[in-house]
Amino acid sequence: MTTLVLHRGSLRANPYNRWLADHGEKIVLLGSAEQLALFDERLPTDAPYLHAEVLADYDTGAHVEQRAAELVEEFGVTDIVACQEFDILRAAVLRERYGLPGQRPDSARVYRDKWEMKQAAVRAGIPVADHALLRAAEDLDAFADGHGLPVVLKPRSGALSVGVAVLRTREELAAWARDAALLDADGEPQWLAESFVEGSMCHIDGTVLDGRIATLWPSQYQYALADFRDRKGRVDIALDTADPLARRLIAFGERVLEAFGGPENFAFHIEVFHTTDGELVLCEAASRAGGAGVRDVQRVLFGFDPMEYPVRAQLGLPVGTVERQDPRQLAGQLLFTKRPGVLHALPDPVTLPEGVVKYTVYAELGDTVQEASHSGDFLAAFVITGADRAETEARIRAAEDWFRAGLHMG
Repeated sequence: MTTLVLHRGSLRANPYNRWLADHGEKIVLLGSAEQLALFDERLPTDAPYLHAEVLADYDTGAHVEQRAAELVEEFGVTDIVACQEFDILRAAVLRERYGLPGQRPDSARVYRDKWEMKQAAVRAGIPVADHALLRAAEDLDAFADGHGLPVVLKPRSGALSVGVAVLRTREELAAWARDAALLDADGEPQWLAESFVEGSMCHIDGTVLDGRIATLWPSQYQYALADFRDRKGRVDIALDTADPLARRLIAFGERVLEAFGGPENFAFHIEVFHTTDGELVLCEAASRAGGAGVRDVQRVLFGFDPMEYPVRAQLGLPVGTVERQDPRQLAGQLLFTKRPGVLHALPDPVTLPEGVVKYTVYAELGDTVQEASHSGDFLAAFVITGADRAETEARIRAAEDWFRAGLHMG
């Protein structure tokens, strides 16, 4: 019995050997050369890893699917594990091709392809922003004529806010259309235009285990996701258990999961606009755990890693009894994206403010740091707890002041 793991990200954050220590199977790992270098990690060689390799251009290259298929055949793979956005659909296609258990392309595409996602939501009566596929530059002008400015542009199968643009003037529309490649090599539209939705952004995170919702809880971003080159702390806090908005979001998340479906075991991350007039509008949904520090916050809320348990359950390993309930403690995250310059100083970690349960810096003193390239390109990240939302936010703001006061880049 052999499990193929398709992996993008940090291996330290995803210790498959520990997650599957009691599995009695071998692991074959196929990962991203760029990510391995980014996190300064080495390929694992010890048991239970039978084979491990990385490929360049992992996110977009068709060669990744080809190599994964070769590994399935070479090692007699019986299961495929995929936890990151770029791997969800390619893993589903391989499972269908080789008759392996787990998520199949029908549900994977709904969560991965933003056009398919919007259509599934519309069929289920779930509110979404007005939207259209762009086949020609004229389609963008026509959309702006019909729906007004600003217009939001998104790659149809994008991730990490890469490529997302908010165009506020006709000049910006013309400049964007002039440079954009709207169709792929097969003539398929690759860009989606959406109406801009005024309001705040919430997200609903949790897990489905053995076909039932095991955990589900909403949080609220205090920043604009697509603006990942700001210099302020990016704050995200779970909602109070007594907050009426939390109950509305829970019901909304349940509707989305019912409409979109999914495998027997998976994590989910659903982003929802809370509009200025109080309505809930679906932004996007993913059949994987949330990025940034969402996993860490979920650990505090529910006591386990939302990425680990679905993997174990998929492979038939025990995860203990998980009874659906409200969070046992409130938590939030504070994120600082990278900014260009040499890192000269950081605050003394001995003086960490109250409530910080995790503090990670993604650069070392003396490093030359580049501008953030996507929404998950962090300089520093905190996870902070509190008795309720108000206390959690107060502690987050104190940590923000602490970090900004001790940070020196030049």
